[in-house]
Amino acid sequence: MKKVLFSALMCLAVSMLFTAPTKAAEVKSLRGDLEIMSPANVPDLPKLEVVDKFERNFKSQPPLIPHKSEKYNISLNSNKCLKCHDKKNYKEEEAPMAGPSHYIGADGKEGDKLNMGRYFCNQCHVTQTLSKELVENTFTSK
Repeated sequence: MKKVLFSALMCLAVSMLFTAPTKAAEVKSLRGDLEIMSPANVPDLPKLEVVDKFERNFKSQPPLIPHKSEKYNISLNSNKCLKCHDKKNYKEEEAPMAGPSHYIGADGKEGDKLNMGRYFCNQCHVTQTLSKELVENTFTSK
């Protein structure tokens, strides 16, 4: 019985080895026909121009960053964004305050310190640029 089970499992494993590449070839990705290990065609980054703030496309869209931010390192020890946008600094810096939702703790109450779940700003906020879409976008807001 063990020999039959072992033989059946080996046949299954071998058949999976031969069918996996054909299944992988059917996957459509944003990389197009490029192999995973080949270098990607990285588009040129558009030059950042300070322009008027863009309107939000939907109600709860995170605001875009209207200034250069690529050198703003965010780590567990430092977040340069908070120098201007934290509750205690924004008035003096004449910058918009991080939204009230960023200060709501696990208990559901608003506190004075930023909720660490909202600490890494660039998870939601991106620098605004006037650039072409990299991928066709058919999104429309209601």
